[in-house]
Amino acid sequence: MASIEPFTLAVPQKTIEAIKSRVAAFPWHEMPNDGGWDYGTNLDYMKGFCDYWVNEYDWSKHEALINRFDQFKTSIDGIEIHFIHEKGSGPNPKPLIISHGWPGTIVEFLDFIDLLAHPEKHGGNVEDAFDVVAPSLPGFGFSGKPPRPYGPRKMATIFNTLMTNVLGYDSYIAQGGDWGGAISSWLGYDHAPACKAIHINILTMRHKDEPQGKEEIEWATQFDKDQLIQDGYRTQQATKPQTLSYAMIDSPVGTAAWILEKMHGWSDIKNDDVESVYTKDQLLTNIMVYIVTRTFNTASWIYYGRREEGGRILSPEGKRVEVPTGCALFPKELLAWPPRSYAERIYNIKQWTVMPRGGHFAAMEEPELLIEDIRKFVRSCT
Repeated sequence: MASIEPFTLAVPQKTIEAIKSRVAAFPWHEMPNDGGWDYGTNLDYMKGFCDYWVNEYDWSKHEALINRFDQFKTSIDGIEIHFIHEKGSGPNPKPLIISHGWPGTIVEFLDFIDLLAHPEKHGGNVEDAFDVVAPSLPGFGFSGKPPRPYGPRKMATIFNTLMTNVLGYDSYIAQGGDWGGAISSWLGYDHAPACKAIHINILTMRHKDEPQGKEEIEWATQFDKDQLIQDGYRTQQATKPQTLSYAMIDSPVGTAAWILEKMHGWSDIKNDDVESVYTKDQLLTNIMVYIVTRTFNTASWIYYGRREEGGRILSPEGKRVEVPTGCALFPKELLAWPPRSYAERIYNIKQWTVMPRGGHFAAMEEPELLIEDIRKFVRSCT
């Protein structure tokens, strides 16, 4: 087995002070007076957010929250991979790897991991406990960077090695949203039977054949229409990520604005207020992980890597993920779910749950809903 080294997060105070200094010195500039968030991250909100960042936000508090979990690093294919490994309660916790996406980090899971690993502490049944493995994606946060852009399929291979060769699990379950949904899909497709089931809260994959029937065609037409206003960031990061990185690496405020726009636009917020779902501290801690690790640029590479891997098509031959698949459909998901008939041509769906609320970042927005769906799925399918 590969060597595993314990890891404790310890960002120097001078790094935090330098970041806050740059935030305080940001040269605020002209933006339209109308539109709210229509043109991008709202100027008035951003000014208040940055004032809090400089004067009230305490990184050390959140660093300690991350460090309450057992963390490790290992080398896989020459890349340093960081992961949380929280052993579950009881005699038989089930191995579960949870994968974040962009613009997320392991911060998405800080209020999620304990619920999965220790359900009996939160009014649940110890028989539902999981051994939780939560890695930082290659190029993201506390993991090292790949030598060039890797897509989700390559990352799935690395994560399968982590679960089997490094941690020694004979089999495991994979869960994810955003890129984590794509990675989980590839784990189920390429790495069964070690990956024995997957649970996803996004559908990023596509079938080689065109949508069929009125309902599927209407979904595809509406999907393309809805994505027009969202495609700018995706196209940039999938084609010329390096150009964007020159600006972001030098601007904490720029990085924050780029990420905050997505947290606002992709979440099930109320009254146009991103803080109706998240606290400033949650938002800032996720952003700070990108900044203190200088990984905004390498994290964006995954879009380029997916394009090189062949885009969204799962199988040019029309094959599907045959391991049992659970699907959690949150109503404000950025990538609107297709009819089940379409999804079943891509996955062996055993559970299909339409959620009453929630959006793209389900583990942060609606952890209880997501966890209960995962538990139900695992009870019935494994």
